Amino acid sequence: MKELRIRTLAAVFVVAGLLSWAGARLWNSVGTLPRVPLAAPIVLALIAVVLLATALSLRARLKAQRERRPDAKGVDPMMAARAVVFGQASALVAALVAGMYGGTGVFLLESLDIPARRDQAIYAGFSVLAGIAVIAAAFFLERVCKLPEDDDTNGGTARAT
Repeated sequence: MKELRIRTLAAVFVVAGLLSWAGARLWNSVGTLPRVPLAAPIVLALIAVVLLATALSLRARLKAQRERRPDAKGVDPMMAARAVVFGQASALVAALVAGMYGGTGVFLLESLDIPARRDQAIYAGFSVLAGIAVIAAAFFLERVCKLPEDDDTNGGTARAT
């Protein structure tokens, strides 16, 4: 399984942000602007919490397994692989969504004197922060699920399970 690349996520973020900014300018010329829902940062934050909880749970189980504790609950390799795939998919979607809201937020910075648009810019900013939290949690989950023996056999380039 290939590792997440920060360059890929940054490219998705930038392209989505530019397209969203251009779309917001075009949409504003018609006289309206699509709303940034209040639920956007909340949902992204919940995804980040789920990824973080999964990573912490797997890390504790793997540590107990490495220490050969008698009550250690093993980690199924397929479950770990599914968790990593979930994290990678979440990071890609979060980069896309954060880019979209980031582009819209940058456009909204021009009109912060209007209270409704100021609120929308705040929601967009929190969405970007929550998207970054999802990406960070996905990287942590991927790091937790790396096979340590891959470091030695592949010349230091470990792969995710």
